[in-house]
Amino acid sequence: MASSASILQLLFACCCYSWYLFALTLTVNHYAVESISSSPLITCGSTVKLLHSRHDVRLHSHEVQYGSGSGQQSVTGVKDADDVNSYWNIRGHMQKQCTRGEPIKCGDVIRLQHMATRGFLHSHLFKSPLSNNQEVSCFGGSDGRGDSGDHWLVQCSGNQWRKDSSVQFKHVDTSKFLHISGKKFSRPIAGQFEVSAIGHSSSDVDWKAMEGVFIQPKRNE
Repeated sequence: MASSASILQLLFACCCYSWYLFALTLTVNHYAVESISSSPLITCGSTVKLLHSRHDVRLHSHEVQYGSGSGQQSVTGVKDADDVNSYWNIRGHMQKQCTRGEPIKCGDVIRLQHMATRGFLHSHLFKSPLSNNQEVSCFGGSDGRGDSGDHWLVQCSGNQWRKDSSVQFKHVDTSKFLHISGKKFSRPIAGQFEVSAIGHSSSDVDWKAMEGVFIQPKRNE
């Protein structure tokens, strides 16, 4: 026969678990409502996967460092559309933060923070390992800090970055464009595509926002 204390403990545990499920449901519903939007605009605070149009791969990172160059966290392209390591959060310039839900305009400078590792999409004057273009890496960490090498200029047609349109990312410090070279790595990331930066704009540097949590555009007060 269970003691009164054991029964009370069991009831307390059940109540706590029920409250946890209730809170979790509210949280999920909150983000589901935020992500459902008829708006085609890409906004600050959204978390997206970025598809390279020509090679049909998504921008990706992971806790694997380059064996040459900077030795920083590697950035690649992957074919698997379901890989959770391909989510990037859209952040503002280090000195000019954007507001959550603020539409990203063509010509804005943004940062892309890798959701799984918290590093920022970064570039610098090191050579990329396979093509000898400019290396692209992940830099910084959970403290949210980085440097000007994390800044990317959004180049798109019209006034604002849209889900249904191509976009290019121009590295502010070096004026190079985010690119898939077409070359593939061997172990330990066999089959993944090299990401690098090149000095000219063309359809080879076109990207498009795909899956993600899209924050509703902020209403004008």
